[in-house]
Amino acid sequence: MSESTESFPDILELNVGGVFYTTSLATVRREGDSLLGQIFNGSSKVKVVKDAKGKYFIDRDGVLFRYVLDYLRNQKIVLPENFHEKERLKQEAEYYQLPNLVKMVNSAIVSPPKLGQLQHNKVPPISNSNSLSPVSMEGKTPGFITVGYRGTFAFGRDGLADVKFRKMNRIIICGKVSICREVFKDTLNESRDPDRGESDRYTVRFFLKHNFLEQAFDMLAEEGFRMVGSCGSGTNNAGEVKAGMDTEEARWQHYNEFMFERR
Repeated sequence: MSESTESFPDILELNVGGVFYTTSLATVRREGDSLLGQIFNGSSKVKVVKDAKGKYFIDRDGVLFRYVLDYLRNQKIVLPENFHEKERLKQEAEYYQLPNLVKMVNSAIVSPPKLGQLQHNKVPPISNSNSLSPVSMEGKTPGFITVGYRGTFAFGRDGLADVKFRKMNRIIICGKVSICREVFKDTLNESRDPDRGESDRYTVRFFLKHNFLEQAFDMLAEEGFRMVGSCGSGTNNAGEVKAGMDTEEARWQHYNEFMFERR
């Protein structure tokens, strides 16, 4: 037997398929003609039961119920990117007798294009100069550049809870000299390289005049390079630390490398 209207509390605790929710009575009654509206105003023939902890139990998909509840709260839904359960969500919306939610889910279900459409539809060229449009490789030399940096773990006030992982000494550049100069231009520092002047050789002794890793990555992308691999390590230097240095910060060190390729 369904409970009377007065017996439902203003705050409801729900158990939907084993997933717990807390909401207001006004929310589930927002659409009176829906199944939830009927159940919680006492007019439904569906028997409402409670679990062992006193929560109202609904034997449906508990994970997808969050979108049903979001719809009742906001009268709209926002699905995450790459959401793959739209058909199942539509089924839940139909069960709860929410026709507007069914329409919203239907509008979010995009049928994949047919093979013929894929062949005949052309993607328009990207005209925005600030977008990541393909870089022309005409006249550019293919090759590899490795970007590496070494530094220490900078500890914050709360110790490990506030570690800054990117405290670096310098950004090291390895590769063919001519390509390194082409990519990094005046940001390249060659002062540690003993064979300056020769461009048709390889070096591991260049470094950048700044410590902005993202700037280095942007310059590589602008010249047609794409990352193809990376690695990193952290070490604990158990040896003696120089006087005046922070013991923990100087002891823990890290090294990272990123390999870029242009074909």
